[in-house]
Amino acid sequence: MEQHAELEAQVDRWRGYVQRRRAISTADVEELEDHLRGQVADLQATGLDDEESFLIAIKRLGNLDAVSREFAREHSERLWKQLALVPDGPDDTGSPSWRELAVVLGLAVGAGLAVKAGAAWITDENALARNVGVLVVPFVAAYFAWKRRLTVPVAAALVAALAAVAVVVNVYPFARGGSTEVLTVVHTPVVLWLLLGLAYVGGRWRSDRGRMDFARFTGELAIYLTLLALGGGVLIGLTFAVLAALGVDLEPVMEDWILPFAVPGALVVAAWLVEAKKNVVENIAPVLTRVFTPLTIVMLLAVLVVLLSSGGLADVDRDLLILMDAILVLVLCLLLYSISARDPLAPPGVFDALQLVLVVAALAVDAVMLTAMLTRIAELGSSPNRVAALGLNVLLLVHLVGSAWLTARFLRRQAGFATLERWQTRYLPVYAAWAAVVVVAFPPVFGFV
Repeated sequence: MEQHAELEAQVDRWRGYVQRRRAISTADVEELEDHLRGQVADLQATGLDDEESFLIAIKRLGNLDAVSREFAREHSERLWKQLALVPDGPDDTGSPSWRELAVVLGLAVGAGLAVKAGAAWITDENALARNVGVLVVPFVAAYFAWKRRLTVPVAAALVAALAAVAVVVNVYPFARGGSTEVLTVVHTPVVLWLLLGLAYVGGRWRSDRGRMDFARFTGELAIYLTLLALGGGVLIGLTFAVLAALGVDLEPVMEDWILPFAVPGALVVAAWLVEAKKNVVENIAPVLTRVFTPLTIVMLLAVLVVLLSSGGLADVDRDLLILMDAILVLVLCLLLYSISARDPLAPPGVFDALQLVLVVAALAVDAVMLTAMLTRIAELGSSPNRVAALGLNVLLLVHLVGSAWLTARFLRRQAGFATLERWQTRYLPVYAAWAAVVVVAFPPVFGFV
């Protein structure tokens, strides 16, 4: 069973690579996979084991399609590179780079126009805050729908889900500035981002590899957005300084035109950069995770000491609890990105032990947070904010416990890394489901206050 599981994992990795790196339709990928599986089955019938069958099948498929050649080259540490690597040939499977760039720039401008139009039509700032994600995310999803050539049923389901979110955030009679409205503003981007994942993986959300690729994409997107923000900030600052010295005030232009177009446009452009320059970020991803993991451990331990020495947990400030939740979510993102950047075939090492320390420290902080929240609810009663925070911390607790257990088993060589990876990817939809509950169910349950 373990051998067949490894075969399925290899096929899943191959398929995820094909969908991520080449602009071919889902139907074409399925046809390639059927061909690959047929080759594997024929080779197994001759008495070869799973690994040997997969290696030879990849070689044969590599001779037929340039995708397998690139897949073998990128995974150079694996034995079957030597079997699948074939001479370079002309790349005629993808769209010309100029065409893709034109699509990206068009979508970036479209996202800016949508935000600009939304700001003009929606005069209520709170209502605009609820709709920002609804206005921008569809343009990023459209890029991946075009890139992955989504099938009509998947595209229709994605459009229907996005439309449903838009209806909910605009039809509900929220009390202005109420707790349920604030929760909707915070949780709607989570729902939209997980819907974007459906477009990113080409509709194959059940694929563990696809979900892990989306987790990696999210981390790399954050890196590119940060770089774009820093570079754009410096450029705009210098421009403002020069024009201010000449007596020209650009602040109105900044508020009315630059920000409405630059921020949503940067999101679309960053998504394209992740796709176009993927190998560049992959080279620095392991370095980033190894730098920030020990620093995060130190931060968590310091926070834990302060929390435990601050006295009664019921007196913990509400804003502090919110900040701690943000820190735990950041730790979870770091954990996911670290796992996505790790070589799945490498044996356990020191960094894996550090990951376990990180998870255990986060578990301790989360336990203190849960205790504080339960104490506050017992003394002050329930509210939308308290119930939402409690639910999130329970989800984090389960996720961290599972991660700690599987990491410990991996370090003791009692389980493979693939098991830990699958736990991460299969738990991600739970967060999307909880965010959807907060957006859809909380407002009517708590009277839209």
